[in-house]
Amino acid sequence: MRTLFFGTPDIAAMVLQALAETTDVAAVVCQPDRPAGRGMKLRPPATKVLATELGIEVAQPRKIRNVEFADWVRAQDADVAVVIAYGRILPKTLLDAPRRGCMNLHASLLPQYRGAAPINWAIVNGETHTGIALMQMDEGMDTGPVYRMRNLAIGPDETAGELYVRLGELAATMVREDLPAAVSGDVTAVPQQHDAATMAPMLKKEDGWVDWTQAARRVHDHIRGMSPWPGAHTTIGSKRFKLLSSRLGTSDVDGEPGTIVTLARDHAVVACGRGSVRLLRGQLEGKKALDAKQLAAGRTLVEGVRLGQ
Repeated sequence: MRTLFFGTPDIAAMVLQALAETTDVAAVVCQPDRPAGRGMKLRPPATKVLATELGIEVAQPRKIRNVEFADWVRAQDADVAVVIAYGRILPKTLLDAPRRGCMNLHASLLPQYRGAAPINWAIVNGETHTGIALMQMDEGMDTGPVYRMRNLAIGPDETAGELYVRLGELAATMVREDLPAAVSGDVTAVPQQHDAATMAPMLKKEDGWVDWTQAARRVHDHIRGMSPWPGAHTTIGSKRFKLLSSRLGTSDVDGEPGTIVTLARDHAVVACGRGSVRLLRGQLEGKKALDAKQLAAGRTLVEGVRLGQ
């Protein structure tokens, strides 16, 4: 099987590794290098790094809706294009270029959580299960028929970053075990139930803001769903405070939402609209990340202080 691969971040690199082990990968298409880190130096995507190590051609087009790029894709003579977390919507000229079109590995149980950030929003919304859907791409946003879905349980304290890794491993397994049958036609794609669809829009920095009036479970799910980016955040006084790790606390707390009601040895208990969360780790604006004990010792966390005012 000759394949063309579209993908950019770490989760896509896991899939590329599996694809390179099981198919003839003609080329890898990923986003251009972006500035990153404190020095804002250009950093190549994870898939570019891996493709270079594997000796696979890499394309990083800034524009994909033009005749030249469509001609390049057709020239790769691929049986199928495999897509995961590429970061752009493919036009029909590209969808139709490979002999079996383009197949996407989407990180949700479709039709739930169509869109750019399904892993994050599934956790934020308190889902206990998610998965990977292998689907035939069409011109819609994750609306194509599905060949196979594999289910994965979400841990009660699992962050989006942690789930991201496990879903990447699951997607790689599907490349090895499910993709060949889909390309050969041994399995038939089933249309989605569009009236049951939900969306997972692209994350913005302001999505990280924590509403302490919510129930403790909602607050905890929000904190772990926003990790590592954009990061759940509140304020201490006039400074931004990032919430890096939390656990559910007890239900019998007395305090206004956002109030630090207790400082324990390894956590701070923060009151919510109903119940409490235990804050384990945080980062004050302009400072390094610290655990709750260190934050309390430095007087960043003080009993009775109300967060988010």
